Amino acid sequence: MVAKPEIVDLTRIKPVECPCGQARRAFSESPEFPGTLHLTQISLDAKPHHHRDHTEVYVILTCDADAAIELDGELHPVRPLMSILIPPGVQHRAVGKMEVLIVCTPEFDPADEHFGDPAVSSA
Repeated sequence: MVAKPEIVDLTRIKPVECPCGQARRAFSESPEFPGTLHLTQISLDAKPHHHRDHTEVYVILTCDADAAIELDGELHPVRPLMSILIPPGVQHRAVGKMEVLIVCTPEFDPADEHFGDPAVSSA
């Protein structure tokens, strides 16, 4: 059987609460894609977290002038159309209001959102 393309209007997906704010998640049911795509509105109270199994790529779509990404405790300024690769085990959070597109592999599982020091929580 030949795989068929899928077209998704991310604005029509109901947002769900997440540690970063609100996410609209697509393609989680697609056998042709080994991950998920998230359109995420980052809130000002985004929480630092890490994943043991997931790799994420953030693409900054829009952001405040003082927005940043915190990676293992170090702040990095961001601007629209920057991209950040976040491997498993990296403590991260977005700082400031922004809208990001996140590609997550493998398929996103909320059970892989961990809070606290990755070195301590993975032991």
